[in-house]
Amino acid sequence: MTTERVNPPGLSPPTGFSHAVVAAGSRVVFLAGQTALDGDGKITGDTLPEQFAKALGNLLTALRAAGGTPADLARVTVYATDVAAYRAHARQLGRIWRESAGRDYPAMAVVEVVRLWDERALVELDGFAVLP
Repeated sequence: MTTERVNPPGLSPPTGFSHAVVAAGSRVVFLAGQTALDGDGKITGDTLPEQFAKALGNLLTALRAAGGTPADLARVTVYATDVAAYRAHARQLGRIWRESAGRDYPAMAVVEVVRLWDERALVELDGFAVLP
């Protein structure tokens, strides 16, 4: 896969995301929403950073199982039950992202939702990747 991160000078400088990602490859992997569920189907972690780390880990586990790497991510949507809390933890969440997925940021959006499927879940991530 080849990717080109596009961040036009007329837009605000991106921090932890890319404004656009041009991806060329032969396979598209659609990644289901992942929360902080463990192998037994129970939410782990009480804080947003703990749940974010687990949800991102779950997303990357699914991606790797499909043959991809974090650099193949073209788009990720983060669904948070509290965007103010997400913003308050932005530095820590960014550190978790970089440690898990590196600095090849996909196009991203953060959306506040009333609640997620599991009432204990604070955050969910989904997305798609383009593989060679």
